[in-house]
Amino acid sequence: MKNILITGGAGFIGSNLTRKLVDKGFKVTILDNLSKQIHSDSLHLYLSVKDIATFIKGDVRNKSDWQKALKNQHAVIHLAAETGTGQSMYEISRYTEVNVLGTAHLLDILANENHSVKKIIIASSRSIYGEGKYFCENDGVVYPNQRQDICTAKGEFEIICSKCSEPLKLLATDEESKIHPSSIYGITKQLQEQMILLMGKTLNIPVVALRYQNVYGPGQSLSNPYTGILSIFSTRLLNGNDIDIYEDGYQSRDFVFIDDVVSATILALEKKELNSQIFNVGSGVATSVSEVADLLKSLYNSNMKISVSGKYRLGDIRHNYADLSNIKDVLGFSPKFDFISGITLFVNWVTKQEVMPDKYEMSIRELQSKGLIK
Repeated sequence: MKNILITGGAGFIGSNLTRKLVDKGFKVTILDNLSKQIHSDSLHLYLSVKDIATFIKGDVRNKSDWQKALKNQHAVIHLAAETGTGQSMYEISRYTEVNVLGTAHLLDILANENHSVKKIIIASSRSIYGEGKYFCENDGVVYPNQRQDICTAKGEFEIICSKCSEPLKLLATDEESKIHPSSIYGITKQLQEQMILLMGKTLNIPVVALRYQNVYGPGQSLSNPYTGILSIFSTRLLNGNDIDIYEDGYQSRDFVFIDDVVSATILALEKKELNSQIFNVGSGVATSVSEVADLLKSLYNSNMKISVSGKYRLGDIRHNYADLSNIKDVLGFSPKFDFISGITLFVNWVTKQEVMPDKYEMSIRELQSKGLIK
């Protein structure tokens, strides 16, 4: 396989992946619409790949753009998607059109037209798990449903067992864990994954689904208020604004550095015998939101205030971090960057960039107007 199509190839993950694949001798074609929400701060990601790959400005919602991009391609790495759990809860049509209809166009072409595609990698998401995996002393392994508003409104943020009301112990989420997304974004990613896995078997095209955790690192958008908290908090601090942490600050996520994500994706691409395989891609470590905020404040040498408000966003999960046993055993993947080293590299990059306008309050007002923040 030499010719690789990357949808969303001018984005954060896609541009890093493109550069690495080109270095390895692959011929990369990019299909990307250069979405303003993602590329509004600059076109630096696009500029980093435009001269080393074939670039097609197009939209996955347009079947003709897919047809043009798929010509003579041996593999497809499907990254293009609308991302952001909160925004997905009120921009439902857009998220569904891009993530589901866009994927349907790909599969429709593969099912009905001549093509040379021999492998598909779909970028799935940890969001499809909803709440993570837990252990109850009385009831064993449990997969809690979405938290009840009546509990979070009282400041009861940690999850208890629905059967015995006892506290639960957080476990790493493996690929066999229950799939029950708590946002429209998560549902669309679940559908993407299921559609491609199903049609891969039907069409005899090997498929690998990679369930990315919270990806971060140099190059990610600093102006998109719907992206990850590292960018949001960084932009707040550098604009001289305080940070307001929701819930109690102990909610946690698995933050995985961009270089590790690229490495895992290339391993999945190059291992020939993989078919209908699903892998978590993460760091395998849970890091709390308060830890992130405190570390960023220290690294930026900021004197801005960090407060914990107790507010919460409907649909947010409490905890989730990846069990990496499967990807270690099958692909030999282990993350090389711990959070301290990764966030230091991220901060060093951010401090060399132009300070972006802080659009966070605008995004919060949008969520509040939709009743999604309490």
